[in-house]
Amino acid sequence: MGSMDDCPKKPHQNSHMKSKLKILLLLISTNLLSIYIFAGSSLNFNLSQYTQHLPLWDFHSLLQQLNTTQAQLATTDSQLAHLHNQLTTSNSLLRTLLIEVGRVRDSDSAPDHVEELVAKNSGTWRGDLKLVVGPHKLPLGYSPNIGSDKLYPTLGAACLRYQDELTRYMTYKVGGECPADDVMAQQLMLKGCEPLPRRRCHPKSPKGYVEPTPFPASLWATPPDTSIVWDPYTCKNYQCLIDRKNSKGFFDCKDCFDLNFREKNRWLVDNLKGLDYGIDDVLRLKPQGTIRVGLDIGGGSGTFAARMRERNVTIITSTMNFDGPFNSFIASRGLIPIHVSIAHRLPFFENTLDIVHSMHVLSNWIPDMVLEFALFDIYRVLRPGGLFWLDHFFCVGSQMNATYVPMFDRIGFNKLRWTAGRKVDRGAHLNEWYLSALLEKPMT
Repeated sequence: MGSMDDCPKKPHQNSHMKSKLKILLLLISTNLLSIYIFAGSSLNFNLSQYTQHLPLWDFHSLLQQLNTTQAQLATTDSQLAHLHNQLTTSNSLLRTLLIEVGRVRDSDSAPDHVEELVAKNSGTWRGDLKLVVGPHKLPLGYSPNIGSDKLYPTLGAACLRYQDELTRYMTYKVGGECPADDVMAQQLMLKGCEPLPRRRCHPKSPKGYVEPTPFPASLWATPPDTSIVWDPYTCKNYQCLIDRKNSKGFFDCKDCFDLNFREKNRWLVDNLKGLDYGIDDVLRLKPQGTIRVGLDIGGGSGTFAARMRERNVTIITSTMNFDGPFNSFIASRGLIPIHVSIAHRLPFFENTLDIVHSMHVLSNWIPDMVLEFALFDIYRVLRPGGLFWLDHFFCVGSQMNATYVPMFDRIGFNKLRWTAGRKVDRGAHLNEWYLSALLEKPMT
């Protein structure tokens, strides 16, 4: 008998050996693949040089698969990083939201600025001043319209900067006659204390008051002297105000109380190439009857409103009482005055007025930012297609193109008319200019 080496091997033994070899090669390849994946680009070696002599495997295909897998992993890693950034942002927003919710939730229990101010000054603020500044609990509790269970006072923030004047303004006998403090009250308004707080006293009534002149005769009639209280003013009757046009020195709207002088002819004639626009020519720019309600800013004695009233247009006139009873005079003419300063937000809802007019008041004496806010406010209250009539705006020549033309361009009006001309009443050497313009709020 020969040795076992001389005996032929059985087929199942050869197959068993091949299977073991494949398992071994698979194990080696798997380990190499794991090392390659986890090491990434930092493992810088050529796998093919170690496996090119191994039998029974297509190593070129394996390398392609490995490269594809690495690219997919890199893409996945980038996506995970992006998701991580989004999660970080979301967490930050959530924290901010939770902080804000907590602040709002605690706001009812924590005293607000006004309440703190009232508590701080409780020893010095007395009477109606203390009552008018502090918020008051609503009798029916929380109101969704207000968003609170308290009613807060309408009080200009600047009022709290002038506590001495505010204290004097709010010192009076409840139910008695209000102090004669019109000048101080208006100065508070012009300092930013606007609106002024309400008071529980009666304004002084004029002696010998008589019924006003009936409309429409009242539009061009000088009211009787007994129609107002003259205490705050230098003049003590209307004839004194009418004669101011002949007096030296500066007076606000010094000739506008004389209704038989220049007021009688204002806005009747349109100088097509000049600065004076006529009311009828302006109204013809729109379909008949579509200019119905509007505002005249700084309208003096109310003549613009009177001209419009004759044409069935209702104009509210804003004016101050600068050493003259402008508001009372306008009301005596059967027109509507409103006592607000140029810095006050216009008390009208957006897109409601057909026309806004202003003569002389909006000019370069107003700080640029205040003026620009005022112009945007005019744009706000005008309806689409509404007209802004800028009447004799004045400035220095160097300001026209450098400051005001760009400002009006920023507002966004359409220019229907635009006329510039020299202002020479104080001398041509001053290089002062007027600008009259008719501007339209775009329809869209």
